[in-house]
Amino acid sequence: MKYKRLGEMLIDAGILTEEQLSKALEIKKGTDERLGTILVKEKFITEAQLIETLCKQMGIEFIDLASTHIDPGLTQFVPKAIARKERVIPVRIEGDNLYLAMEDPMNFVAIESVRNASKKKVIPLIAYTDAIKHALTEVYENEGASKAMEQMKEEGTLTDDSNRTKQQAVDTSATDAAPTVRLVNSIIERAISEKASDIHVEPGDKEMIVRLRVDGRLTKVLTIPKELQAAVISRFKVMSGMDISERRIPQDGRALVRVGAKDIDLRLNTLPTIHGEKVVLRILSRDEGMLSRHAIGITEEDNVKIDRLLKNTSGVILIVGPTGSGKTSTMYTLIREMVSEEVNMITLEDPVEFQMEGITQCQINEKIGMTFSAALRSCLRQDPDIIGIGEIRDGETAEIAMRAAMTGHLVISTIHTEDAVSALDRLKDMGVEPYLIAGAVRGIIAQRLPRRICPACKKEVHPDATALDIVGIKDPENYTFYKGEGCQSCFGTGYRGRCGVFEVLLINSALRDLITDGYTKPELRKCVKESGYVPMIQHGRELVKQGITTVDELIRTISILD
Repeated sequence: MKYKRLGEMLIDAGILTEEQLSKALEIKKGTDERLGTILVKEKFITEAQLIETLCKQMGIEFIDLASTHIDPGLTQFVPKAIARKERVIPVRIEGDNLYLAMEDPMNFVAIESVRNASKKKVIPLIAYTDAIKHALTEVYENEGASKAMEQMKEEGTLTDDSNRTKQQAVDTSATDAAPTVRLVNSIIERAISEKASDIHVEPGDKEMIVRLRVDGRLTKVLTIPKELQAAVISRFKVMSGMDISERRIPQDGRALVRVGAKDIDLRLNTLPTIHGEKVVLRILSRDEGMLSRHAIGITEEDNVKIDRLLKNTSGVILIVGPTGSGKTSTMYTLIREMVSEEVNMITLEDPVEFQMEGITQCQINEKIGMTFSAALRSCLRQDPDIIGIGEIRDGETAEIAMRAAMTGHLVISTIHTEDAVSALDRLKDMGVEPYLIAGAVRGIIAQRLPRRICPACKKEVHPDATALDIVGIKDPENYTFYKGEGCQSCFGTGYRGRCGVFEVLLINSALRDLITDGYTKPELRKCVKESGYVPMIQHGRELVKQGITTVDELIRTISILD
């Protein structure tokens, strides 16, 4: 009955129609989700409309968790298991009243669970879903880390579980583990829940700092006392199979961790510094659902061009961009599409970031002579149909790749350049002959990853004329510009998540002739424009128009050339 009352409130407020409510109730029959969640997910209403209606109709107070300090001591009243299951956060206590932030204040089962656990009268408050998710991570993971550090200080000994190795999955949900293990697990759990790509554990003169790279930017999340530094670093080295006695040289390792029902690959590297070893962990999700063109943000127009490229049975397809622009994800996405029992596909990678069924993946190891060029020569004797090269780093590898393509192999690789056009210059600078470039390269995909505007704090703004001129927006009256104000969901940055911006250059006969005969920069860019090439800044302007990203992000991430 309570779900019907919520629907009636929204209908009375003129936000929801009878037809939409009926559809949502039908969807709800097959799930355990709350009605409000379904209505927002189906885009029948916004979360802001849901919150406003509940505040007006039920007199429930809204709480902005981004600007609210939550005492970690409140976690004693609401256990972590209940808080995570019911998605609630204790905010404050006044006498016998416990004020509880909830995404659904009509979830009476959650209220009853908290009342029984806390022995307090529960006063529900409503907050944004993303804000609660962030607060859960911040309050409970930090509280767990603090308890683990206190216990480590009391014990004063290193209590790593040295029986673990990189072949075994580390279960981060273990509650009976040694405090050092629990501390490291809480750091990893926090990073994964925040969708971080990297964890930086940095020793300093007086303390050790933990920072997470989220959406390309580093954010400090934890400080660890200096006396616990050796134990924490040793734990990271044990779980990734490194030599804990060796502190003078860099080491590499891998680990598999289990967070909930998910297995996550970690790639670890240590670097000796004047204050001790720094550890950086790269988080590699095994979620194959992210390896699709739609998930990485390729437009329909570019999809048509990429379809043409993948129909080739020979030639080179290059994916270009600076470090951290998503080139590897795009390469894996295209490779995954071409996996077939009829095709022999071999990849050469440093490191192998995503393990895939149906292909042969080779790990490059330059220390023992297993370089890209040496591996590529051997690979050609394995009768490959498609070859994936993690990165073309030198002229020798580039030339072998071009010759392999001209002898009937399809080669997909990445290379560091600013845009699709400059990839041709990069190959020439590496010493590859123009006739090889013209004959082998079929197409070049360039990309960037601007950040998405945080939906929880998205507000309309008016960019200055200079910024609009830089990105080439000549008709601002046809745009509605947005920017995030900064909230708890986005670490105060105004952004949450990233989106892909692409450009695809197909090499046609006119371009081949120009490359073979030699060209000036103006001639090349004129010929490229005439080929139907659409620069990524144009795609970026469309994302701004759709309210997905900002003008400032386009200026920050995209090299804008006249």
